[in-house]
Amino acid sequence: MANNLQQLYGNIDIYLFDQLLKGRFDGCTNVLDVGCGGGRNLVYFLQNGYEVYGIDPNPEAVALVKALAKELAPATPPTNFSIGKAEQLPFEDEMFDLIVCSAVLHFAADSNHFDAMLRSIWRALKTDGYFFARLASDIGIEDKVIPLGNSRYALPDGSERFLVNEQVLLEYTANLGGELFEPIKTTNVQNLRCMTTWCLRKAATPKSSAGDRTFPL
Repeated sequence: MANNLQQLYGNIDIYLFDQLLKGRFDGCTNVLDVGCGGGRNLVYFLQNGYEVYGIDPNPEAVALVKALAKELAPATPPTNFSIGKAEQLPFEDEMFDLIVCSAVLHFAADSNHFDAMLRSIWRALKTDGYFFARLASDIGIEDKVIPLGNSRYALPDGSERFLVNEQVLLEYTANLGGELFEPIKTTNVQNLRCMTTWCLRKAATPKSSAGDRTFPL
């Protein structure tokens, strides 16, 4: 059974897997993975008829995801996978039904860089499209992180990250013109680091996202 799951989904982010199980993205036809690495989050999409794109600043990672696509979805053009940065996405406006960005945004150098990455991603997302992000936050470990300036912090695990909190995510949700399609959820790893799942829909007529919605859990 474990091998079957690995073949179907790869080493997928567990919270992205959760959205697939809920059927959240069944109506999507194309997907972009920003910071795709070797394609760990793309196995399911490649094997299930999606038009798949990926971008990553690491040439070796792009070579790996091209090889993965060739194996799992030979009809996918290798040009769908490119070397590039989140803040400079080389795609048309409103091109994608779903954009995945897992463990990328917390590498922002400062608030301006974080903002540039987000707005580049949002520009490429279709109206009514879905944005799935996982990023480091200080939610639950506010007293354990050390400010380094420019919204970057030293974490108890020894790493340095750009960190967000719930207020920042809700303000961006409203400012971008989005709405949460899943409540903000944070995983605390033994008080060493926290990873937060941020799930937005680019709504034509956004609703309030400050906690007055009822979500399916």
